[in-house]
Amino acid sequence: MLAQTPHDPEVSLVDSFPVPVCRFARAYRCRLFRGEAAFGRDELNRQTYYGFRCHVRCCRPGVIATLSLAPANAADVAVLPELVEGASGFAIGDRNYWSPDLINDLRTYGLALLAPFKSAKRDPEPRRSRYLSRIRYRIETTFGQLVERYHIKRVRARDLWHLCSRVLRKVLSHTIATFITATLGHPPLQHARLLT
Repeated sequence: MLAQTPHDPEVSLVDSFPVPVCRFARAYRCRLFRGEAAFGRDELNRQTYYGFRCHVRCCRPGVIATLSLAPANAADVAVLPELVEGASGFAIGDRNYWSPDLINDLRTYGLALLAPFKSAKRDPEPRRSRYLSRIRYRIETTFGQLVERYHIKRVRARDLWHLCSRVLRKVLSHTIATFITATLGHPPLQHARLLT
């Protein structure tokens, strides 16, 4: 389905979002995903949570190409080589993906990682960072659809196999909706037009 959906495989957008397993107050008593889930930081809500982090690589205009479900404490830089395996061209990420060593390693495989400098206050090229942020806004639209329309953060599974199955079904549904929307001649991520 991904091959039939119109997208640009040379331009990848990478980011991640939290998938909490239970409320933080119940985390120490939670028996779900013991040994698989971990504690992590949700920067948007500014709080610690217990669960997973969903790492995604989207191709322009917002088609999900690769997805990885990792423990919440796994760093974005640590999961990135798995996400971009076999990709070429450019991968654009946020400040969490700034790593000169990783940038050099990926360059040998034919992939250029573009990420703003780690610290905004000491950024030597702030205009470049703003430009990269404007390009990668599309992945935020995709995340918004996955969270709001597909409820990907609702964990109604008791083991990792069922959780992965649920997540993959939602990603497949998103890809099919993007394909149908593009086939009808609408902008690819305007899935609401399928309902009207």
